[in-house]
Amino acid sequence: MIRVKTACLLALSTLALAACGQNATSGSRDSIRAVGSSTVFPFAKAVSESFARNNPEFKSPLIESTGTGGGMNLFCQGVGADKPDISNASRRMKASEFETCRTNGVTEITELQIGLDGLALASKIGGIDLKLSPKLVYEALAANPYGKPQTAKLWSDIDPSLPAKTILVYGPPSTSGTRDSFEELILEAGCKENPAMKALKDSDEDKYDQVCTQVRGDGAYVDQGEQDNLIVQKLIGNSDAVGVFGYSYLEENATKLKGISLGGIEPTYDNIVDGSYPGAREMFIYVKKAHLDVIPGLRQFVAEWAANWGKGGSLAKIGLVTMPDDALAEYAKAASEFPSMTGEGLK
Repeated sequence: MIRVKTACLLALSTLALAACGQNATSGSRDSIRAVGSSTVFPFAKAVSESFARNNPEFKSPLIESTGTGGGMNLFCQGVGADKPDISNASRRMKASEFETCRTNGVTEITELQIGLDGLALASKIGGIDLKLSPKLVYEALAANPYGKPQTAKLWSDIDPSLPAKTILVYGPPSTSGTRDSFEELILEAGCKENPAMKALKDSDEDKYDQVCTQVRGDGAYVDQGEQDNLIVQKLIGNSDAVGVFGYSYLEENATKLKGISLGGIEPTYDNIVDGSYPGAREMFIYVKKAHLDVIPGLRQFVAEWAANWGKGGSLAKIGLVTMPDDALAEYAKAASEFPSMTGEGLK
């Protein structure tokens, strides 16, 4: 009897997705699929494990670390059994991504902030000792700082008070939300301290974006793909290297790595919560509403997020920075009511 009921459910799932305009290649799907951010990945895996324990009647979700940009691309391809249900993101959805979703028939999306994170710079304990600022990081890692050729080879070339050590930074690729946050929160913030760059933004925004956010490609910044744990290993193996990743990875490896201050402010939990740390950022999941009553367990999986993202919850124990109380209340409500995004405020 149970098998018959399951078969009926899957058949109905296929029909429902077809009615939503899907272009599925075959059949239906009886497990949840989430794609996206490598920073959100460990939290999504933890929620997936909790969901599986608490809901044994459903299959374990499939969580893929594709990077925020890659995840959004997959998520916005359309509605159907061959398309993801959730996109995990270490930044907010872009206006261009929202429009791509709409063009491809993904017209109803619920946005849920899951918590906060810090974009941490770190090095090995006992390794290179740096006191940086967004301005110094920009001057060290921009492809063309202030529109001029990048000539710095050593940290001391940027500021004589810094070590005469080769600039070597391991970080995320261009498809990563962590990279987007790095460019916006650190590089651009440092760049626009220069009055000429602020003026350039008003006169030629495209050139401003290129000058202020393009990362140098001569080997001083090394793209490590969507594998933040690989960056951790690189730092442990090289005392002169610096890494860029989410705060949770710094906290997880606190016995091996040390955070690098920005403007005299350390990447700590409290400094991220109060917004004083320059690299503080919001993290999200995006839910495809057309899949809610079609993919078994999807509503329950979202509810599992809400049950674990609060103060003292399981996600806080592995590095998630809990949202303020008003945001917790807002998104807990959204996790049960699933309001649709309007696109307002997206950049």
